[in-house]
Amino acid sequence: MSTTPTTTATSSRATLVGSPMAGAPFPAGRPRRLRRTPALRRLVAQTRLHPADLVLPLFVKESLTEPAPLSSMPGVLQHTRDSLRAAAVEAVNAGVGGLMIFGIPAERDSIGSAATDPAGILNVALADLKSEVGDATVLMADLCLDEFTDHGHCGVLSSRVLSSGVLDEGRTVDNDATLIRYADMALAQAAAGVDLVGTSGMMDGQVAAIRAALDAHGQSETGVFAYAAKYASAFYGPFREAVDSALIGDRRTYQQDPANRRESAREVASDLAEGADLIMVKPAMSYLDILADTAAVSPVPVAAYQVSGEYAMVEAAAANGWIDRDRAILETLTSIRRAGADIILTYWATEVATKLNAGS
Repeated sequence: MSTTPTTTATSSRATLVGSPMAGAPFPAGRPRRLRRTPALRRLVAQTRLHPADLVLPLFVKESLTEPAPLSSMPGVLQHTRDSLRAAAVEAVNAGVGGLMIFGIPAERDSIGSAATDPAGILNVALADLKSEVGDATVLMADLCLDEFTDHGHCGVLSSRVLSSGVLDEGRTVDNDATLIRYADMALAQAAAGVDLVGTSGMMDGQVAAIRAALDAHGQSETGVFAYAAKYASAFYGPFREAVDSALIGDRRTYQQDPANRRESAREVASDLAEGADLIMVKPAMSYLDILADTAAVSPVPVAAYQVSGEYAMVEAAAANGWIDRDRAILETLTSIRRAGADIILTYWATEVATKLNAGS
């Protein structure tokens, strides 16, 4: 007499769960177990934000008597020297890792003279902050001429004498003439007390020229924070308001083409070979592939700049009730860290640092 094996429902289920080859209806692996509670999710998180990872960009404008809010960047101000000091202290108290300062002069000219004037707004503001916060933070400054030129480009424009004898000012940036201005600008910022100069102009050879000038004038301890991969992006739009940009046209002859990935590796390699102490990818969110590529090969810390347009999009969508503002901020910053950034420049730096400290 034949017998038919019997199996309880419980034992059958156990066998099926442990035997994927049997075509089990129940999963053997259950990743959801590690997502069950906030404590579990926190324990196994691979990417974490810390206040010291964040750098706060700040704008100081010479002609102001009161801070001026920016319509395209809610919550961001053009500062006076006094309000800049207060904002810096607030950021330092929140544990923000660094400050990146942009200056807006009252007067501009074709070569950006105010950028190298020891009494120029950026240099006196740097001295203010060095006196105010000392070594409690990393003091950085934008080393570029666009805020200081009456044409809004990041360097000196080329010129030529026409057959009529008239000087024709072109719209092409003279790379090598600009390097001379950058070297002088670096020396002015170093004298004002900056820790890192941020080379954002995307001129060929800028890191080498600046490094050589600093070393030759006894400023070897001043570091170079190289904007190694800076793209000609539409996301810089609100920044134009922040610095009262005079730009007509665009910067596509020196900033990178958004279509290209390979050339960023060349730019990064060049800046590293020229002595960059840190390197940056800008913008961040549309260039996470570039950021990941860069982080994979860089022997120095890698930063990414969450630029004005990225900030403005989140704020605008949140103001319309379309997204959860706080979650979106943390999600964007986490994605930038996950892609490989050691440091993130973000206009939310102080706010996020304060919330991280509070454990929220």
